[in-house]
Amino acid sequence: MNYYEKDNSTKVVQQDHQLKINNRRLLEITGVKEVDSFDNEEFLLETVMGYLIIRGQNLQLKNLDVGDGIVSIKGKVYEISYVDEHQQEKAKGFFSKLFR
Repeated sequence: MNYYEKDNSTKVVQQDHQLKINNRRLLEITGVKEVDSFDNEEFLLETVMGYLIIRGQNLQLKNLDVGDGIVSIKGKVYEISYVDEHQQEKAKGFFSKLFR
């Protein structure tokens, strides 16, 4: 096999995306690409499965491992939801509030 016969294609392996919640007080998330914004009531994460919104009270970033895509959040979790492409109006409203 010479240089021109080598397979130079790159294979993209999608990372797993998991949510683990313990007593509504500790949330562990895998497959996180980026933490877009956060405060003590709301987190916005970009995951391999789309944008994820976590809402709650006294939320704190406990662990952040960008290399492995792992995020741990502690505090009282009220809501976990994904922003889908089919919900464009909701997403626009959320992002317009976010960047005011």
